[in-house]
Formats: sequence, C-alpha cells, structure tokens
Amino acid sequence: TNESSCRGHESITIPEKVRIDGKVYVVTSIGEYAFIASGLISVNIPEEVTSIGASAFSYCSNLTSVIIPESVTTIGASAFDGCKSLTSIKIPESLTSIGYAAFLECSSLTSIKIPDGVTSIGKYAFENCEKLDVVIDNSEKNVKVGANAFKNCKSVTWLKD
Repeated sequence: TNESSCRGHESITIPEKVRIDGKVYVVTSIGEYAFIASGLISVNIPEEVTSIGASAFSYCSNLTSVIIPESVTTIGASAFDGCKSLTSIKIPESLTSIGYAAFLECSSLTSIKIPDGVTSIGKYAFENCEKLDVVIDNSEKNVKVGANAFKNCKSVTWLKD
C-alpha cells in the first residue's frame, strides 16, 4: 500500500491473499510505514501475518484496539509509536521480540501481558505509557530489556524468578 491508500477509512481488513500481475501472494507481513498517520480506528490482521514492520501504524492517533494474531513473531521498531488512543492490545503467545519504541507514548494503554516466549524488548518499547500496568510472564534473567523500555509506566510485574 502507499500512505494515502487508506486515508478516509476508519476500519481496514488486511487481506489474506493479494493478486499482483496475475500471481496470487499470501500476505505474511505488514510493511514498514504501511499505515503511518492514517485515520484508522480498527485493524483486522489475518492469521498468516508473521511480522509487523517498523512504523507500520505509527501515529495512528485514532486507533483504539488491535488484536495481533497468534502467527506474529515480531513487532518492529516504532510499529505503534504515538498511537495515543490505543487502549488495548493482545500480545500473541507466538511473539518473540518487541522492537525499539514499538509502543512509545501509547498513553491510553492500561494493561498488557507479555508472554514467556518474548526474549527481547527493545529500548523505549513502552516509554511514556503512564497508565500501563505491564505483566511479563517470565523472569528478568530470561528477557533482554533495552534502556528505558518501561520508563514512566504505571507498573511492571515479572511473574517468574
């Protein structure tokens, strides 16, 4: 997609397959900057998607909730940076890494549970999410956490020693 292809749309369903020049392709990733600064309120991501690219939904200030399918293993840098209306997000069990500033300044997020499969949380991943209670289903020794990943969050709880 290009940046203007979803302008004026509040909701979008990303297709499972696309046809380009007569060939059918399975959609396995959401590319960098795909929906940056669009007016989207909701997004339906298909099960075939395994990665969400850098800044894919950055500054979608109207986006309120996202359900990330179980197929996703990586969330790229700044993927949801500046999504100030985002109130809930479900992190799939399949996820292994959360990129640099992935949820930076998502100031409406109130809770998130990070599954035990996540072994890497990038710098500034949840910085300035002032209302956010983070629960991590792992121990600190098993997860590489970047600088200021949880700076200014309401709370961070590790469930394992």
